[in-house]
Amino acid sequence: MQEVYNIYKKRNNCMKHLLSHFKKKRVFIFLILSFVFFGNQYVVASQSQLPVLQYTVSMPNPENHYYHVELHCSGWQEENIDFKMPNWMPGYYQMMNYSKMVENFTTKVNNKETAVNKLNENTWQLKVTKNKPFTLSYDVKAEKQFVANSFLDATHAYIIPNSLFVYINEHINTSVSVKIEGIKKGFKIATGLEPVVGKSNEFFASDFDILYDSPILIGDLEELPSFKVNGIEHRFIGYKMGDFDRVKFMDNLKKVVESAVAIIGDIPYKQYTFIAIGPGRGGIEHLNNTTVSFDGNGLDKPDVMNTMMSFLAHEYFHHYNVKRIRPFELGPFDYDKGNKTNLLWVSEGLSVYYEYLIVKRAGLVNEQTFFNNLESSINTFENSPGRLYQSLTQASFETWSDGPFGKQGENANKSISYYDKGPAVGLVLDFAIRQATQNQKSLDDVMRFLYWQYYKKLQRGFTDAEFQQACETIAGHSLNNVFEYVYTTKPVDYNSHLIFAGLQLKEQSDSNTRKFSFQLLESITESQQKILHSWLDK
Repeated sequence: MQEVYNIYKKRNNCMKHLLSHFKKKRVFIFLILSFVFFGNQYVVASQSQLPVLQYTVSMPNPENHYYHVELHCSGWQEENIDFKMPNWMPGYYQMMNYSKMVENFTTKVNNKETAVNKLNENTWQLKVTKNKPFTLSYDVKAEKQFVANSFLDATHAYIIPNSLFVYINEHINTSVSVKIEGIKKGFKIATGLEPVVGKSNEFFASDFDILYDSPILIGDLEELPSFKVNGIEHRFIGYKMGDFDRVKFMDNLKKVVESAVAIIGDIPYKQYTFIAIGPGRGGIEHLNNTTVSFDGNGLDKPDVMNTMMSFLAHEYFHHYNVKRIRPFELGPFDYDKGNKTNLLWVSEGLSVYYEYLIVKRAGLVNEQTFFNNLESSINTFENSPGRLYQSLTQASFETWSDGPFGKQGENANKSISYYDKGPAVGLVLDFAIRQATQNQKSLDDVMRFLYWQYYKKLQRGFTDAEFQQACETIAGHSLNNVFEYVYTTKPVDYNSHLIFAGLQLKEQSDSNTRKFSFQLLESITESQQKILHSWLDK
């Protein structure tokens, strides 16, 4: 674009010079029209030379668990191009090494194979001719059923774009299209990608970040009746969803979405889709969708329904907390090396705390179930030997090597999970803010501030210091005593904060485990009662 701007600048200077000499001459009209015409032609030509990337995915023998991918490229000005397969996907902070599943990588120019130089495990270098179209072709094995892996068999297909589509570092912002071929008759496609107008099997992404944020599910899918919140449509579509009361389920899910939206006060997408990929495969959040493991069988039991709604509340709230309210390090994404941050305890741990709050505020669980949910996190954390060795920030930063639930094997007792300590600290932080502001503010106000200030206004993530500063701005004074629980292994003093709401944690211990449970103080003040009722949404 700078080159185009320079051409315009020179052209305008030239036009001024000509006008001064030929002001009264008819010829100046012709010259102006000529400059405008050829200048515009230059811009059009420049735009037409932008690289074009068109992916085609086919499944010739799905029972063998292989996708075939072709990438049609044109408009390239480089002679050497490095294509890379991502090593991970945002939302699952582990090196997945997707390139290990790639086979038969070839490239063709004019239907003739050309040399491919594999630089390392996930990088292929091609030497091409400028402005000559070429095609990449490769197969991807997809036999592991997991939310962060692509999968394919004769009954359905689940595509994690990070594991199927190569990218070019210098062109991560280039728009791409994806065409799915060989779909069985009657099969449907569910994805957050924008459909190409008039095409049922072609989709568009403005850049690779959007492409990689949009999984694709294909199969004999069932779509439940959608609902609207603030005029925005919310869909639920899935594979082998089981036997359950679909009307009740969607009614509950609508309450979850409404409760979550009420916290932030804004819906930043045009449509949202819950994509159910089958039983037992986890869940990962995205900007306008989430892919979740789902089995409707058993949802007639209240505890099973409660667990499912908490799970969906967690994944849905992530479209705010981590996809938009995000740590500074989580963007732009480094799909090669990963993005380490100290703040996953905010992104994941506080999302656990909010899933408990959301289902309670939605009226889907009673007070005792709400307490049980919090007790579960606290008890898991307090019975972890790793609480004496690893802080929340360390657990966040080391998740790439430790895993989201801490170290395994010999060092299992030297780490914690931010999924457990995160909501425990969120509880303490919430009460600290409520007490400091006489219940005029809460952790909700912090989340809203982060959304509107950093996502909306500054359009970036926040740092460690900025998160604490945001909390202290809302509270109106220092919260160093609370953030010691974040940066150190100092034992959490729950009762010094629960007392603000007339609550306490009672401990019952035996030789092996510690068990904590919430109890209401025998007598509480009016201010304690106000905080308690506000927190419990009474």
